Amino acid sequence: QVQLVESGGGSVQPGGSLRLSCAASGYTSSSNCIAWFRQAPGKEREGLAYIYTGGGNTDYAASVKGRFTISGDNAKSTVYLQMNSLKPEDTAMYYCALVSEPVRAVCSLDPDYYETWGQGTQVTVSS
Repeated sequence: QVQLVESGGGSVQPGGSLRLSCAASGYTSSSNCIAWFRQAPGKEREGLAYIYTGGGNTDYAASVKGRFTISGDNAKSTVYLQMNSLKPEDTAMYYCALVSEPVRAVCSLDPDYYETWGQGTQVTVSS
């Protein structure tokens, strides 16, 4: 059974940085899409970034491109989201999600694409 556990959330002032971690366990494939999403109260879940563990391909939503960086450590089965230049509008619950052996090795920022989700970690950006 695949499990994802997020960590690294917290409170930070505008302009600050945080690094989120997503530790994965219980899967055997080396070909996975792992993505980060966020959801603020009253808003839809938003895809932020994904990484394809089979080749390292990444992509980002326009709202975070240039500020957030996704990376993976296959040896630790962990994916990171480095978040810089944080803004109050980045305040949300952040989730990681995984889909194993994606069709044609294509990943997505659509939450419906993903099979397994973590429990989330809260990020609050406020002065």
